[in-house]
Amino acid sequence: MTLGVTLGAHVRTLGRGPGRSRSLTRDEATDAMRLMLSGDADPHATGALLMLLRMKGETADEIAGFAAAAQDAMPDMPRPALDWPSYAAGRTRGLPWFLLSARLVADAGHPVLLHGWNGADGAVRAGLAPLGIAVADDPSEARALLAARGIVYLPLERLSPALFSLLRLRDVLHLRSCVNTVCRMLNPGRASHSVQGVFHPPYRLLQQDAGQILGLQGLTVIKGGGGEFERHPSKAIEGFGLRNAAPWEESLPALRPDDTRRLNDGETDPARLAALWNGTLRDDFAEATVIGTAALALATLGAPDPGTAARALWAARNRLSEQV
Repeated sequence: MTLGVTLGAHVRTLGRGPGRSRSLTRDEATDAMRLMLSGDADPHATGALLMLLRMKGETADEIAGFAAAAQDAMPDMPRPALDWPSYAAGRTRGLPWFLLSARLVADAGHPVLLHGWNGADGAVRAGLAPLGIAVADDPSEARALLAARGIVYLPLERLSPALFSLLRLRDVLHLRSCVNTVCRMLNPGRASHSVQGVFHPPYRLLQQDAGQILGLQGLTVIKGGGGEFERHPSKAIEGFGLRNAAPWEESLPALRPDDTRRLNDGETDPARLAALWNGTLRDDFAEATVIGTAALALATLGAPDPGTAARALWAARNRLSEQV
């Protein structure tokens, strides 16, 4: 690993000009992120490095190196069965139905660690309490809640204030950076399986390759609702990721091909999430979203017939856990 250098040395590697610049190696990327998280890096160098990567386009080795360094800086975390990041802004997504999918998977005996930040969009966090998903104040509380309830949400600003500060540089630079992808790959509990949503399709393969470098056994990456891991039931989707640590790709047909409804249907009341779970609200489209997303998560975990399993779990949901 390249130790004992300033962040400026990594900026120089990326920005020496045509024919001389190159991508960072995984070790160099690890060192660069370590420097940025330490607080010792010059802020001008941090901005320069992130924008050079934005212009160049990140490699899987760079993303894996950044994610590994960020993960190493995490405090001791509970180890869930499934890592579920949530970092989309949500402008093209309606209510976060995927939260019901996460709870369904957790209630089936697969502990789920949700973590994230969604900018000014408060829909995800507003949907947690109605579904009985607790928000942890710190990693220690996350451990206790995961053991007691099988699912917990840990906000990025409490999980890693330093990484959160890097993510919020978008407010200064007016552009997203690779930190958005790093957060999706963060996997703070070092789970062997992860589900991830993206907004831009090219990132699916990038995250697949980075996940393999990082040693994930199971990974599913889709272009999901607003960039979240949420399957649109009326659209065919392309799935990328890993199965038994090997690259996997699959074309998945629409679940409701004749339905023209959009995920962002104008509904904003988070109470609808609990109502759907409890059965006081009937919404075939929303149910298909929840079941289809849960089935993909179960497939990531290796369930032999995930579609059938997800439908059975949905039918039995109020017998699996306390009614919210």
